[in-house]
Order: sequence, then C-alpha cells, then structure tokens
Amino acid sequence: MRKNFRMAAPLLLFCGSFLFAASGPADRKPTDPKSVTSPASSSARPVPIEDLYVSRRVNSPSWSPDGKQIVFTTNFTGRNNLWKVDSAGGWPVQMLQSDDRQSGAVWSPDGKWIVYQQDVGGNEIYDLYSIPGNGGEATNLTGTPDIAESNPHFSPDGKMLALDYKPQSASATDIAIYDWSTRKVRKLTGEKSADRLWTVFAWSKDSRYLYANRVKVSFTDSDIYRIEAATGKQENLTAHKGEFTYMGTSVSPDGELLLTTNAPSGFNNVGYLYPKISSVVTLTNTAWDAGSEDFSPDGSQFTFTINQDGRSTTYLQEMGPQHQPKKLALPEGTTGPAGNSSAFSPDGTRLLLLHSDSQRPSDLWIYDLKTQTSRQLTHSALASLAPESIPPSQLVHYKSFDGQIISAFLWMPFNLKRDGSNPAVVMPHGGPTGQTLDNFNAQAAALASRGFICIAPNVRGSTGYGTAFQKANYQDLGGGDLQDEVHAARFLTETGYADAKKIGIFGGSYGGFMTLMAIGKTPDVWAAGVDMFGIIDWYTMLQHEDPLLQEYEKSLLGDPVKDRAVYEATSPIKHIREAKAPLLVLQGENDIRVPKEESEQVVNILRQAGKTVDAHYYPMEGHGFAKRENQIDSLKRAVAWFEKYLK
Repeated sequence: MRKNFRMAAPLLLFCGSFLFAASGPADRKPTDPKSVTSPASSSARPVPIEDLYVSRRVNSPSWSPDGKQIVFTTNFTGRNNLWKVDSAGGWPVQMLQSDDRQSGAVWSPDGKWIVYQQDVGGNEIYDLYSIPGNGGEATNLTGTPDIAESNPHFSPDGKMLALDYKPQSASATDIAIYDWSTRKVRKLTGEKSADRLWTVFAWSKDSRYLYANRVKVSFTDSDIYRIEAATGKQENLTAHKGEFTYMGTSVSPDGELLLTTNAPSGFNNVGYLYPKISSVVTLTNTAWDAGSEDFSPDGSQFTFTINQDGRSTTYLQEMGPQHQPKKLALPEGTTGPAGNSSAFSPDGTRLLLLHSDSQRPSDLWIYDLKTQTSRQLTHSALASLAPESIPPSQLVHYKSFDGQIISAFLWMPFNLKRDGSNPAVVMPHGGPTGQTLDNFNAQAAALASRGFICIAPNVRGSTGYGTAFQKANYQDLGGGDLQDEVHAARFLTETGYADAKKIGIFGGSYGGFMTLMAIGKTPDVWAAGVDMFGIIDWYTMLQHEDPLLQEYEKSLLGDPVKDRAVYEATSPIKHIREAKAPLLVLQGENDIRVPKEESEQVVNILRQAGKTVDAHYYPMEGHGFAKRENQIDSLKRAVAWFEKYLK
C-alpha cells in the first residue's frame, strides 16, 4: 500500500499525465517450430573469435559540462579504460592505460576534473580516482583496499561527491560524501539491515540534498529517500507497507518532481513522485517493463524506455497533458539513454544513446532533438564483422512443462538442412534475477557461425516479465527453471533442424549453476556442457561469497538453517555424479561472487567419479573475464569443447 496516494490538482496541470498502453507477456503465443528457418548466405564462414573481441564494446559515457566531449569506457586496447571523443565526431583519445577496469566516469561541474572508479584484478573493491579533464596523471582519491567506493555523483556546486560505500566485510551498502577540499570521506547513512543497499541517483540543484534508492537485495522492495548532505537527515518519500518497488532516476531542475520506476500492478511502469506531499502518479500502463530515465536540463521533457520481450525502445515525453510520448526512430535491438549523470546534453538539444543488436556490438549514438535524427558516434565493430556475416537473432516462444510461455532468442546458422542432424547449444543467462536481451552476444555469434543452433531462454525467475514471474523460482532453483531450459532443447529438435543427441548447455554464474544442475539432474538431455563460474553447493557459497551476495542467496532460498532441505535440494552437488556429458569449467581466480572453491569442487567430484572434465583458471580475473586475451582464450576453449563432443 502506498503512502498518501493522492495528487494535487495544480500538480496535474503542471506535469500532465498520460497512459501509455502496450501489450504484455500474456499476449505471447507459441512459435510454430516448423516456422523457424535457416537463413541463406553465399558468403557464410566461421567468424574469427579474435575478431569478436578485438571489436570493441562501449559503455558508461558522460557528457562534458560544455557538451563538446564525451568520456566513456571501452576495451579498444583489450582493457576497459577511459577514452574521450568529441561529440561532433572524430577518433577517440585514450585518457588512461591500466590493466584494471575503469568505469562510472563523471565530470566536475567546471569541467576541470573527471572522476571514475577502478578495482584491482576484478575484485570489485573499487576506489575513486580523478584525472584532469584535459588528460594527465590519475590520483587515487579514496585508497581503501577493504572498502568499495563507487557510483560517484558531483554536487552541482562541485564541492562534494556522493558515492556508494561498501566495506568488504559488510553486506549492506551505504552512501557517503567525499569532500573535494578536505579529501575526506564521511559516511552519510548507517544501514542496520543486512539485506538492504543504498545507491545515490541525484542531487538537488542547490547541493543541499541528495536523492537515493534504498533497495532490498532481492529487488522486491525499495524506497526513495531525500538526504540532507550536511547532517545525514533522511526523509523516506515513499514509505509503504508490504513489498513494493519505487526506484528514482532523475529530479526535475526545480526539485518539484522525481522521475520514478514503480510496479503498481506487478509490472514496472514510469511515474512521477511529488516530494512535498510524497505522492506518486503512474504514467504508463504496460505489462512490459517500462523504465524512467532522465529529465531534460530545463525540465520540459523526459525520457523513458520500454523493454518489450528483450528488445528496448526509447521514448521522449514532453511535459503537459496535451503531449503523447514520441518513440525515437532508432535501429531495433537494445537502445537506451546513456549517461552517468544524464543522457541529455547540458544544453538539452541532444540525447546520448547506447545501441546494440545481435549483429552489432554496443556503440554510442547521438539523437538531435530538433531535427529528430540520429547519428552513430563510435564504430566498434571490425570490418570483418559485417552484420551480414553474423547469423541474426530470432525471437521465439514455446510452452514449458506446465504450459507457461517462455521467450527465447534463437540464432540459426546459415544454410542448414532441416534433416535433424545439426548440433545445438542452450545458453542459460546469469542472475537468476536477469534477462537475455537482444544485443550482441559473442558466444552465440561464434557458435552459430560454426553451425551450432543457439537458444537463450528467459526462464522463470527472469526479469522483464512481471514480479510474479520473477519470483516463480523462489526456493525452486534448478526446478521449474531447469525444465524451461529442457523444453528449449525440445523446441530445437521440434524445428526439424537439431539432433536431440547433439545438444549442449553453456552458461556463466547462475547460467553456470544451471549448466551443472542440467547435466546432473537431466543427464540424458545433454551431450556436453561448459560451466563458467557456476555454483555447485549453496552452503559452500555462503561460506566464501561476498556478504552482500550471501543476503541475496538467502532471498532466493530462505534461511540456511530453517530451510536446509531447500538448500540441499537446489544444489547441483546432489546430482552432479549422475552427469554423462563431458564438462569444461572456466573460472576467474579473483571472483567474489562465485568463488574459485565452487569450480574446484566440481572438478574434484567429477574426476573422482571418473567423468570427463577439464578446467582452466584465469589469474587476475573476477566474475566474468575482462581482459581480451582471456575472453578470446575462454571462448576458443568453449567452441573447441563443443566441436569435439557435439559434432
């Protein structure tokens, strides 16, 4: 139930409201497997794995205060470092060189400094650094090897940085202030609940207040707070009973409105929050995920996105009841506003976007609000990765064991015969609170271009399909969601293309857990598996993982003492000795989310049982491989594994 769910008439006249209706998950229909076809191509060839990772990825951009430059993170050199490009176009300039990943860059209001976050060897214990806006030597601002400082936000007066603050030994994330003149960090919140995390999203224009979300680690409950920077005094703007999500993303220039994402009916929708009376109005009415983004600098309009079955679109909404949302004309795939502070240029004339699809890596685009045209700013892909050389994704739907419709992205190799002889790979995503989107997938591109049919299902427990679907695997990990993966394999054989005896499974993190559970619990379905940093035993995970992740695990499985039977039933260690499929294990040695001990257990158990298993561990890598040579090596090993055991 909401607090004070009313809206003053003057506010309605000021901000306007609209109902943006769209279809939802309930409208999906099963795809006829026989309607799936293999595209024809006279120039089809295996995509070089090196080219997939020499092609760059762009993310985490930020406008300079004058709107003339954009700083962003890219792996141009094989490392995720900071680069800068003129917003008018041109070749980007590398700002820093480091073996460690850098992200989250923001400019000081005067444009003299850029502040960013950097960890060591993928350990996710970030420090904040600064460099001159024109380039120069980096300075470690925080220098705390046992505390992670991240998500920096400059106050409008440039005197303070608000940041997320998490000691390595703590489960909760707090908010702190970094004083630019004294160079000291002052913790602003003191979270007492182990299962809550704070994250800052905006400042008030006068630098007196900052706005933050306080989120339950299960992502099923959250509130928006206004915090006085000088005293730490907090005001909960969305106090409510029960579990309900309110997430703020932007504050209007006059401070009269907050842009929010809420789930009033079990589906995320965009809303306004009026801080003076703590009242929320829902603006969209869609059963697909709608997400609020940014107010324009003058407060006359804002952006929001709709994630429709894994494909996102961006909308521009002018303030006032007479205006309807405008869908921006951009390529299909995943496209959304991008900007660590705001996607709007400081003068409000342009919008910064990130775009990716199944045939193109992520790139920066700029949308001109006056001419309503877009242009691509960065060009990440190599010429050898022309879109026509990569099999495109197809969105399909199928029924699972209980009639539940499951959405999946399918990559059909070129020139296949419908003779039931082709190998296939099911690709479960991580999370489980996550979603496979229609963006560039190097693993699918490598495999599909080599004749492997690939399918990536959004099984129960995924985001993007409503709260009930997201909670559907509570205390049932490796149960109904595993059956959704099994039915994905069945769908592939029903197309007439795939051989039921040549189906593999390949996933990382929770996808790695699913790989282990699949080959152990349903051993006759799978002919090979590749597990990247997957969980084998939820109890040993509790002993070694980061405290915040311990709380997340409890939100999925319950109390480890009271619900011991659940932990045991949902751990692959109970089933893994029944595996028949050869297994490859890939793991980063510095992983704090799924520690190395999990992979070592898998390998030891299978070797003792006389099973076929191999493993490779990557030094100075965390949860997911960030260094180009390790990305290339891991994918080469995975492809070779499937070539050996599925063909």
